[in-house]
Amino acid sequence: MINQSSSRTSFIESSIMAARRHGFMGLDLFDVFPSTPANMDNMGIFLDEWRQAINSEPRKYDTSPLILTMGGKYSPVMDSLNYPVNKIKRNFDWVHVLSFDYHMSSKDRFTGAHAALYDPSSNLNTDYGIHEWIRRGLPAKKLVIGLPYHGYAWTLVNSDDYAIGAPAKGMALTRDGSVSYRYIKRYLNSYEVKPVFNSTYVANYCKIGSFWIGFDDVEAVKAKVLYAKEKGLLGYNVFQIANDDTDWILSTTAQEGGEDQENKQRLWVIVLSTTVAAVILLGTTICCLKRKWIMSRGKAAWGKRNKCNNLQGFTFAEIAAATDNFSCENKLGEGGFGPVYKGELQNGLQIAVKKLSKGSKQGIEELKNELALTARLQHVNLVKVLGIFIEREEHMLIYEYMPNGSLDSYLFDPVKRLCLDWQKRAQIIEGITQGLLYLQEYSVVTIIHRDLKASNILLDKEMKPKISDFGIAKVFQKDLDAASTRRIIGTYGYIPPEYVKGGIYSRKYDVYSFGVLLLQIISGKKTSCLYGWHKNLNLLEHAYELWKNDKSIDFMDPTLDDSLSTCKMKRCMQVALLCVQERWEDRPSMLEVSSMLKNETESVPAPNMPAFSTCKRSNGEKMCDTIEAYSASMLTITQEMPR
Repeated sequence: MINQSSSRTSFIESSIMAARRHGFMGLDLFDVFPSTPANMDNMGIFLDEWRQAINSEPRKYDTSPLILTMGGKYSPVMDSLNYPVNKIKRNFDWVHVLSFDYHMSSKDRFTGAHAALYDPSSNLNTDYGIHEWIRRGLPAKKLVIGLPYHGYAWTLVNSDDYAIGAPAKGMALTRDGSVSYRYIKRYLNSYEVKPVFNSTYVANYCKIGSFWIGFDDVEAVKAKVLYAKEKGLLGYNVFQIANDDTDWILSTTAQEGGEDQENKQRLWVIVLSTTVAAVILLGTTICCLKRKWIMSRGKAAWGKRNKCNNLQGFTFAEIAAATDNFSCENKLGEGGFGPVYKGELQNGLQIAVKKLSKGSKQGIEELKNELALTARLQHVNLVKVLGIFIEREEHMLIYEYMPNGSLDSYLFDPVKRLCLDWQKRAQIIEGITQGLLYLQEYSVVTIIHRDLKASNILLDKEMKPKISDFGIAKVFQKDLDAASTRRIIGTYGYIPPEYVKGGIYSRKYDVYSFGVLLLQIISGKKTSCLYGWHKNLNLLEHAYELWKNDKSIDFMDPTLDDSLSTCKMKRCMQVALLCVQERWEDRPSMLEVSSMLKNETESVPAPNMPAFSTCKRSNGEKMCDTIEAYSASMLTITQEMPR
């Protein structure tokens, strides 16, 4: 319909006539998404024409203009297509976000929070979608969050494994697995079962025998309404009001949640206005106190904040006992922060303890930075911080233990490298890609990792990768492409030229580091060695020369003898070379990198000569000779150390 002008005109006129005939206040374009780039363009034209017709219609008949709204997907981007957000912003009064049905028992063989507000392992969640709508230009005040009054039922594979994400056989209770809230409550009451509230996903679920039901109960609805208020959204809407129970519990909860937030805001205004003088006086007093007292108070306040972040507080005795008093046998390695020890708590949980050494160049600021970031960043491919210990001169962070150690211990060990077949390396590449996508695109704020290297990629018992070490990571404003700093810190071989030359950290910083890491994963080669016939080429130059001369196979790790995967490895090599181009503007984004690695039919452009090349461009322009030639006085280079 939208591809033909006459069809668009006919639809627009008939829709307005129908609205007027039935006394409607407006029109809603529900759950429509462009299926092709052409449809995407024509959809924008259609929206302009529809709004123009609605605006001109009242002038003809002396009536109030119709409201024009849209029921849109949870995210404005689906695969390689996206809504024409600017057109939507200009033409619609608001957008109803269809923030549900992310997981359904009819298609997923695992239990899922079908309307998850957050999801640390996936982009299928409401917070990600809302963030994307706003990031792409739609104001928060034009967004309306969806509250579903239905859930889905699964049949569990193992009735003892019933957390969110547990294996499932398929649907349960109904023909398509969907269950109304009214029916769910009756079912729970008849079996005298209370639902569990998961605060990570902001979702409720229950298990009855081998059946598992995921839905939104009172706790989830209240949390989502408060979320809408905090984000400045226009409001919330209900899907399938008929699915509510007879007492209207969910609707009442939603209304009370909004009113409670408004009352709290009024109360805060009153409290703040009456105490501002006291705060100023207190601040003046604190500034006059001794530095040691200030630091001790700061540590106390910090400890309280950690409790709010659900981080466990450890005693020195507990950590010492777990690590056998920090014995050499339990030492896993040492980095810029200090030594790392393996430990085991009394409950059997294995941990890794990062202990700040007194002579460390990093210190309390890096520890605070890592704690603040990792507490707010939750993703399956990021190492999780479990707790903290601060007392006098002792500062320690406690992490989940990664039994397979760091990636570099496999890549650069000729024996252990044999364990990394192409399937495992592809799994590692995908995991790192998803972790970086989350850091740069999907988290609340953009994080530039600033030290992404093989030793900071840790492997769990299934060889799945997790990015670690955020002590010198940088929070990047969403509306910036690049910024600068005078403090240059990084590891030789992994840091991009714009950062070395002038302290410029761009959105493509991690893309460069990822490209270097990708070349290492497919070749098993180090950045610290020289390659080529005359042993005068760095890793990037060596890869580029072989690719340019159609000898990419010579760059691959010889232990990878799977001829069926050769094309995939060559594709990875070409994508890696795109990531390490000298100009950060020429490098792809992590979204583009992910798309090129996943979609084997997508064309991959030819890369330019990599950064830090001693060769010359075709036009005679000389490239950078060495990394030390730029800003040596402000550059701190760290050596790669095993973890």
